[in-house]
Order: sequence, then C-alpha cells, then structure tokens
Amino acid sequence: MRAIVLEKFGGLDSLVYRDIPEPEPAPGQVVIEIKAFGLNHAEMHMRRGEWAEAAQVIGIECVGLVKSCPGGEFPVGAKVAALMGGLGRTINGSYAEFTRVSAANVALIDADLPWAGLAAIPETYATAWTCLFRNLEIARGQLLMIRGATSSFGQAAVKLAVNAGARVIATTRNPDRFAMLTALGAERVEREGPDLSKRIAEAKQVDAVLDLVGNSTILDSLAMLRRGGRACLAGWLGGLAPIADFNPLLQMASGVYLTFFGSFVFGTPGFPLSDVPLGQIARDVAAGRLQARPARVFGFDQIREAHRVMEANEAGGKMVVVL
Repeated sequence: MRAIVLEKFGGLDSLVYRDIPEPEPAPGQVVIEIKAFGLNHAEMHMRRGEWAEAAQVIGIECVGLVKSCPGGEFPVGAKVAALMGGLGRTINGSYAEFTRVSAANVALIDADLPWAGLAAIPETYATAWTCLFRNLEIARGQLLMIRGATSSFGQAAVKLAVNAGARVIATTRNPDRFAMLTALGAERVEREGPDLSKRIAEAKQVDAVLDLVGNSTILDSLAMLRRGGRACLAGWLGGLAPIADFNPLLQMASGVYLTFFGSFVFGTPGFPLSDVPLGQIARDVAAGRLQARPARVFGFDQIREAHRVMEANEAGGKMVVVL
C-alpha cells in the first residue's frame, strides 16, 4: 500500500511516500480502507520529534470503510471513524491507504456526507463533546467561556455548546476572527490576554471554562468561575511551559473544580469511544443542524503543503486530506 512515512525528525522533507505492506487483520482489531483523514497539530509535533512517541506512519484519526474485522465488532464495508488508540504514536497511523486499530477506537459514522466532511469530525468533535458534556457537564442556559476558540477544536466546541443551549463567550488573540466566532453563535467575543478575569463583567459568575490556551491562562480561568464552577484544561495554544510554582492553596479559589482531558485516553477503560455520539453528530452535520465543514481540503500527494499551512497557522479551521 502507499503510505506517507516519517523518514526522520525535522522539516517538511521528513515526510516521504513509500510502498509498505498492508496491515494484517487480528482479533479485536479493525483494518480500515482510509478514505480521508484530519490533520492535527500533534502530527506536526511528531514530525519535528517533539512528541514522546511517533510511529513510522503518523496520523491519529481517519474515516473509511471496514476491510476486515475478525472479531465481528463491525461489518465489512461499514463506514467508520477511528481515532487514537496509539494511531500514529505506537502503531502505524492514518497517513496511508490502510490502517489497523483496536475495535475500541472505532465508531460507526454512517451519514450522508462526503469523505472530506466526515474527516472533519472525529478527533475534533469527539474531544470537544467529551470536554463539554462529561468534564464540564454543560447544561442549557449556562454561561461558558471558551478560550482559544478560533482553533478547529475551539470552533467545534462553540458549535456544540450553542446547539446545546449554552451561552458562549469566546476568546481569540486575533480581532479579525471576532465576526467569525459571532457567526458561529458566540454571544460575545473577547480579546484573549492576561488577567481576562479582571476585564469581564461576568467575573465570579461564569459556570464553566474550556481552556485551550493552556497553562499560561488556566489560573486566570479558575478565577472567573462561580462557586461550584468547572474549568477544563484541554489545549496548549499558548505553549507547553508548565505553571511556575503552582500552589493551589494560594492560587485557586475555594469551591471551584479543575479538570483535564486528553484525547489519548479514548478507547481505554472508562473512556470508550462508544460513549461519544459521533454517528449522531455526523447526522446533525448532514441535516444542517450543526456546521462542521473543513476549512481546507488537500490531496494525498499534498501532505507537505498541508503541514506547511498547519505550521504557519494559515488554515483557519480543520484541515483534511482526501485519498
């Protein structure tokens, strides 16, 4: 099969095209004929050698058709999505014509959408849905702050939260993106920056914060919550540097909750992918109840250009590759 192989750690030339053997079916696993896959910043870090693990073939998500499934968990020919479960990290991932992944990391995603549209959903929407409805337990009418909302993850979270009836305040560092976030349904957009909790009228009244900026802002996110409010740390758009001298006794308000979610746990006990209604999300997109179109679509032979756009932050949303 044709695959994009990580030949070495480094720049765009690290990704090369090669023929490698197709994965063989094994009990408890699913072999998928890949039709499209989403691009993620994790893969950029893998390419550079900045991630703890990277397989010969990177890529942490895909959509396609079941080619074989010895355990019978999915019928041959079924339209499915796969994500995480070591894809691209400890086992060959989605930058190829076929991949093999644990059945626990596969979900039916049958919806009347083109492959490019389906590929924009799995990783982004599974993670956003879990953060909102499991970690933050968002309910209709609640006030939610989404920090770093112009990322593909942030945009998905805005759409899901608004669809669920939450009031959303979104943040971005780029004033040119204010109108886009308002169009997605945000009640208001704030300029992202230090001490946001001191600049908003809703300080100490916010029900929940989804913080995608990361360690540099999470203490400020906790400071804007009401008693009993929740903050979920789920991204590092502001960098990976740790919180210096973190002391909960002195730096956290009493009665607030700090949670974390990383999508690498999907498929593990306690975090089955079946918990996420990916099929329903795809059907909502197909019916127009939820917007989830890719911002950019590339061909399989354009992977270096796709990574260049991702590295330059030129995408403006989710990018996908179609085989």
